[in-house]
Amino acid sequence: MKSASVNVRINENIKQHAESILEDLGISRAVAIDLFYRQIILHKGLPFDLKLNTPPLSTSDFTPSELENILSRGVEESNNGNGRSAKEFFATLLGE
Repeated sequence: MKSASVNVRINENIKQHAESILEDLGISRAVAIDLFYRQIILHKGLPFDLKLNTPPLSTSDFTPSELENILSRGVEESNNGNGRSAKEFFATLLGE
């Protein structure tokens, strides 16, 4: 079987982070790319959903458990001193 090269340009931080994870998994970049291509063939498309991230308009856009998880994460982030101001949050929510 012949082999072929794939050349791509990628953000350095993303490359380093991903390759660190691949090293922990014990697989090379080439093997990971080969696996990705095989999954594309198997799925006859990308092996994951590709969608636009649009902010929800109301709490009714979530299931009760999703809403509980989101609110719990928010409380945890706030308790840890992480998070954003209300102004930043609403700017993100409104896509500004």
